[in-house]
Amino acid sequence: MISDQLLGRVAVVLVRARNPNNIGAVARAMHDFGFSDLRVVNEYGVPLETAKSAVDASQVIADARVFASVADAVADCTLVAGTTAVGERALEHPLHALAEAAELVKAACAGEEGRVALLFGSEKTGLSNEELSHCNFLMTIPMYEHEDVRHPSMNLGQAAAVCLYELVRREGVHAGVGVRDAAKSVEIERVTKMLSDVLDETGYRRKYAHATEEEVRRLVLRMGLKAADVPVWMGILRQALWKARGGEG
Repeated sequence: MISDQLLGRVAVVLVRARNPNNIGAVARAMHDFGFSDLRVVNEYGVPLETAKSAVDASQVIADARVFASVADAVADCTLVAGTTAVGERALEHPLHALAEAAELVKAACAGEEGRVALLFGSEKTGLSNEELSHCNFLMTIPMYEHEDVRHPSMNLGQAAAVCLYELVRREGVHAGVGVRDAAKSVEIERVTKMLSDVLDETGYRRKYAHATEEEVRRLVLRMGLKAADVPVWMGILRQALWKARGGEG
């Protein structure tokens, strides 16, 4: 995962993006994943203030910079990675699937002065050959190939979100968060004993030979009880046992 310190070393460069909503969607993805350096390359004026999809990303839009050329936009970068859907284009650059490309990007950011530009092309035509010539390598998002779609591709906002997520993704980040502690063996045994008493008192065990103590214990273990579940089940079984013994009310 890229550290917070290095997030600012990744510049998202949108080349010839014209739809404000798409630009807004990219800004929203950047904000959500912790990125802030948005650069737009366009020879025409881009109405950034109308990027309506940029919910909670107003600062990303406010800080965005507009450049006249790709060369200007990536001038301070040590690595430039272009995105492509591949299609039938003859590629003149190394091509990496997104997961592989993300490792290269993170390694470049970790350098002493490493700064990386991620280039995303026009919504309709992608990056031109001239624009691709500024790239050190290309990366692509593997997608399911439908028989009736020759060149599957994602829209600009989706592609940016997937790429940025891959850069910050780490396994196990939520492991254990909000998960209740498992019941201890001694607590499992208490539930097992109480359930066995209920089976004895109700006559269930005399009727069904498979209800041995070992089978009951295995049944309780399969329930995957949490520590907080134990007092609940003990209360239920204690009440059932009391009723089975003739309790009133």
